[in-house]
Amino acid sequence: PRAFIRHGHQRSRRPRDGPDRSCTGTSLQPTAAPAPLTPNPLPPPAPVAPAPRCCCSPPSPSPGRGRLQARRQLSIACTVCCFFMVGEVIGGYLAHSLAIMTDAAHLLTDVGSMSVSLFSLWVSTRPPSKTMSFGWHRSETLGALASVLSIWVVTGALVYLAAARIISNDYEIEAQAMLATAASAVAVNLVMAYILHQSPTGHCHGTGGYEQLESSRGCLPSHAPLPGSTSVRAAFVHVVGDLLQSVGVLVAATIIYFKPQCKIADPISTLFFSVFVLGSTFTILRDVFRVLMEGTPRGLDFDVVKEALLRVSGVKGVHDLHLWALTLSHHAVSVHVATSADPEMVLQEATTQLQSRFGFASCTVQVERYREEMAACQHCQDPCT
Repeated sequence: PRAFIRHGHQRSRRPRDGPDRSCTGTSLQPTAAPAPLTPNPLPPPAPVAPAPRCCCSPPSPSPGRGRLQARRQLSIACTVCCFFMVGEVIGGYLAHSLAIMTDAAHLLTDVGSMSVSLFSLWVSTRPPSKTMSFGWHRSETLGALASVLSIWVVTGALVYLAAARIISNDYEIEAQAMLATAASAVAVNLVMAYILHQSPTGHCHGTGGYEQLESSRGCLPSHAPLPGSTSVRAAFVHVVGDLLQSVGVLVAATIIYFKPQCKIADPISTLFFSVFVLGSTFTILRDVFRVLMEGTPRGLDFDVVKEALLRVSGVKGVHDLHLWALTLSHHAVSVHVATSADPEMVLQEATTQLQSRFGFASCTVQVERYREEMAACQHCQDPCT
């Protein structure tokens, strides 16, 4: 190729094929081949950060641990109770003993109440819906109420039969069969009481027969039992009542075995221990009544919760404070907080206090701008008692 210089400009002619060449004047110089294009490596993908947890939702505890334990205890106890109930009915029929039959009837009540409790524990695990916005937690409390009511009905029937037997005095007792059946009943009730006995599983220690729930936010207060413990407590009361009645039947059987003329010990023991069983249900009935009436959960103090909220930085007033429980282990709170500070900071700190210190599972905090007239407002005052 030739190079032409015109008006001080340089024009080069390049072939279509072959390496590029540059021309200066009349001399030809080959140019270096271009470097091959290499694709730039893509940067590694940035790690996806987990979605931040909303400040109003508490950290989730170990899912279903308490309910699984309760279901396991109730299932084993219900199976043992079912098998022995059949044996006790046969033994009571052979012994012609009303006390043995009443003990078998109590076992039948136990089977029914444990079945109701198992069903309520299963239903309470269903997620919330638009119709049941709190879920089905309270079904456990209703199951415990049904269990207590069933004990009252059966005990009333047994008291009637025992009174009729005392009045008529027309019955015979096979003391040997009664003694063997009563001894077996004591042993089986001890086994069931051991199965249903609840021992603390967390590292915190409390009193009052309530269990501790250890979660990611630490140990809950001593008033928070494990989920499902209400049903287990109700079943445990059933078994304790049966155990004491079986002991009474065993004593009566021993007396009748050595002194057949004292056969009246059979209905008398039924009357005595029926009264005891009725009295043992009042503790559970009191807890169920408090939950259904949405009273302040046992172990929580209204004034202590309010003082904790007033100590939050920026809070000048607290009103419309409500404390209640869906179950003995699921507490809820709603409150209005008046402040002149940053509402977001106040909301976060107040919610953290309620969750971490008092163990509330559901917290609703409404932040309002503080006004002087709130001090005289009748709707912003605390309850009288």
